[in-house]
Formats: sequence, C-alpha cells, structure tokens
Amino acid sequence: MTQPDQLKRLLHAVAAGELTPELAFDTLKHLDFETVEDFARIDHHRAIRTGFPEVIWGPGKTPDQIAQIMEVMRDRTAVVMATRIEPDVYTQLKAKVPDVEYYAMARICALKSNPKAEGRRQKAEGSEQSHPTPHSPLPTHPGTINILSAGTADLPVAEEAAITATLCGFKVNRLWDVGVSGIHRLLENRWAIVEADVLIVVAGMEGALPSVVAGLADCPVIAVPTSVGYGASFNGLAPLLTMLNSCAAGVGVVNIDNGFGAAILAGQILRTANRLRDQLTVEG
Repeated sequence: MTQPDQLKRLLHAVAAGELTPELAFDTLKHLDFETVEDFARIDHHRAIRTGFPEVIWGPGKTPDQIAQIMEVMRDRTAVVMATRIEPDVYTQLKAKVPDVEYYAMARICALKSNPKAEGRRQKAEGSEQSHPTPHSPLPTHPGTINILSAGTADLPVAEEAAITATLCGFKVNRLWDVGVSGIHRLLENRWAIVEADVLIVVAGMEGALPSVVAGLADCPVIAVPTSVGYGASFNGLAPLLTMLNSCAAGVGVVNIDNGFGAAILAGQILRTANRLRDQLTVEG
C-alpha cells in the first residue's frame, strides 16, 4: 500500500508541470518496493517511513548481489551504502560498480552522490527538503554527534558509527583513545562532552567509559559495547552487561559492535528534537 499523502504530492507535481506523467508512472511502479531478481526486495518506502533509507548488510551477500542492489537503489535514494564490507569484497565490488567508494576502517561502501537522481527523487516525492549525499562537505541536519572511543582497537566500530552518521547528513566530531585507564585524556577534552547534542561512546574490555561520560553529560549517551577484550570479556558480553547496569542516568545501549545502529539512533534523536523545535516555532 502506498501512503495517501505521497500519492497526493505526486499527483500535484504532475498537475503543476513539475513532473512528467512518464516519470510519475515510473515512480508509481516501484513506489513501495522493488524486486531484484529472486534474492532481494528493496524497500523504497524506508526513508518515507523512518527518515533513513534502507542500508545493505554486506555479510552473506555476494559482490554481484550487492552490486545489483546498489544499482537499483542508485536512482531512488540519496544515500546508497553497504556495511561490513571486507577489502576483498570491495575489490570485486569496485570492478562491477566503478564509482563505489570504500571507507576501510569502517568497512563501509557508498556510492557517490547523483545530483540529477536526487532532484528527480525530490520532485517525485513532492519534497523540497535537503537530503544528505555521500560526499557533501556540509551536514544537512542540525545538531552535533560526538563519538568517543575507549581504545584504538575500538576504532572499526567507532568509525562505522562516524561514517554512517556523516553519510546520513549529520555533523560528527571524533575523540579517540580516551578510555578510563588514562582518564586524564578524557578530562582534558571536556569539549567533546560539553559541545555534543548526542554522544556515542564505544568501549570494549570492561566497558566503563559510557558511565563516566554520562556522569558528565547533559545530553543522551548511546553506549556501544565492542567485542574487544580478553577471554572473560566473552566477545563483548561483559561490556554489554556493564553498560546495561550503568549507575549513570541517560544511557541507552545498542548491540555488541553495532556502530551503525548507534548512528541511526543518534540521528533519530536529533531529527525528533528538530521536529519538536519546528513545531514550537510554528505554534509560537
């Protein structure tokens, strides 16, 4: 089922001459989802429903499948990205999709932006809102997400969060290697806590850093446990339990190594805050 307001905007765009009947028909054909051979159904309504487009989960898919999905998404969404892409998979993917770019530390692949496709998509949706593009130098959403990592070994997960948030159009600041074993490193960089609208804190081992940060912060703290640690860390279970049992208030916890999920949650928090602010401005 398509959403009534989307259909109305589409029809108004045709009536106003902003959209040709042919392009409108092409949009209607795949307005909700589109099948890719017999292995995928691309959810084109994801961004309409949630504010963020569908993202490709890399593991378990062949490079050819990832390439086909990216090509289908290319003309329908401003952000086309795949997560957990290993270097050998990227090499094969690059041969099939030449304009794909690779963020090695984050293990994320993303397509370069297509301004013409973005313009057609905005007209088809009847939207004047600015949407993020993978290589836009300026954020497209208000607010700042600051990301802190406890140790250098946590960087792949922290960078996954940072790149995801950046590609989705949010301003990101990074502060790495400020774990509790050298707490002075964090205290000398209080700006990273004070200036944030949302904090993402990534830690392995015992996972104490989010509690320390939350005790100093006046904004939401998203804790990300990593699988970094010795045997008794149980591949991230120990820091996960530490974060869930934090004595500091205002800490939310995502799954082990889930930097992507943390970034999307931070984005939803900022988008909700901005929507409420806009409502207050209109009412005022």
